[in-house]
Amino acid sequence: MRNLLKLFAVILLMGTTASIQAQTLKFGHIDLQALVQVMPESKTAQTEMTNFQGDIEEIFGGMQTELQQKYTEFEQLGEEASEVKRNAKITEIQDLQQRIENYRNTAQQQIQQKQAEVLQPIYEKAQNAVEEVAKEQGLIYVFDVNAVLYRSNQSVDLLPLVKTKLGIE
Repeated sequence: MRNLLKLFAVILLMGTTASIQAQTLKFGHIDLQALVQVMPESKTAQTEMTNFQGDIEEIFGGMQTELQQKYTEFEQLGEEASEVKRNAKITEIQDLQQRIENYRNTAQQQIQQKQAEVLQPIYEKAQNAVEEVAKEQGLIYVFDVNAVLYRSNQSVDLLPLVKTKLGIE
């Protein structure tokens, strides 16, 4: 009886070990950027960013026009203008140039903040869909193809599955 129990334990242990070795690790990959680009929300975000940048460029254009006018006024002063008037115009031009430079830097930061604000919900939605599909497929890791150096044919491409999950053709 005791030997039979030991034999059963050994067979059970071998069966468990074989079962564990037989399990295959499943990996997946996706081009997250391609997914985000085909999501309908991306078109809305792109329109919003285009409008935002247009507003910034409009203001910048107005400042450039004002600077050009100051240059023209300075040139029209001519030789007979007093040193005080010439220095006042030069100071105006330099001040405006400094304001334009400050605006350019601020605008660049605003564009980056707006882009992050607009794209964050889209990336979160894509990430959630990838997680759901990965769980459904029984995957243990999902890699972005833009950061992977090697990809086996055994890796599951999640892009079509996630697009289907999100209702994208």
